[in-house]
Amino acid sequence: MRIKICGITKPEQGKAIASLGATALGFICVPNTPRYVNPTQIRAAIAQLPATVDRIGVFANTTIKDISQIVAATKLTGVQLHGDETPAFCHQLRSLLPDVEIVKALRIKNTEALEQAANYTTYVDALLLDAYDPQQLGGTGKTLDWNALQQFQPSCPWFLAAGLTPDNILAALTQLRPHGIDLSSGVERSPGDKDLDKVARLFEQLRLAIAN
Repeated sequence: MRIKICGITKPEQGKAIASLGATALGFICVPNTPRYVNPTQIRAAIAQLPATVDRIGVFANTTIKDISQIVAATKLTGVQLHGDETPAFCHQLRSLLPDVEIVKALRIKNTEALEQAANYTTYVDALLLDAYDPQQLGGTGKTLDWNALQQFQPSCPWFLAAGLTPDNILAALTQLRPHGIDLSSGVERSPGDKDLDKVARLFEQLRLAIAN
């Protein structure tokens, strides 16, 4: 299972989190948000990472041109679209960045939002399910209704996000079998400042989940 820790702002924390077992790190490329990092900061963090760790930039309602420029400047291996991007947008981006992983985040407000997933699976490499919040695009700490997701079986891999913590990850994975998990606020002291003790505890819980 892929384990993505999102909202990395400090290179030394990114390196430590990778050493604990994260398979992907997420960098927020949305200006005027608490965890935003610019391309220079992303490059500094990536420089300390092993090549085996995926580096995913998180964008929201950004132009294809701007996404492509940031990917080229930072050597990101993946792009997560967290705004109102359409399937056609994803298709265009895929054509321009054929070697870059594309993840479409869906902010689940109701069952209709969940049904949108089928519209994207042809054009992206993975989906990510996050909680809906009218004020924030992500990192809200809100959990999804896991019972409502038990029949969710898209034709592409998917990440479970939304309010996951070391304390509830076992319960989540008892009910669901996502291909990956994504945590941000659940392993933080404050936005962008990761708590390495919480990250270590997360991996301890994941080992228990695998053992069981």
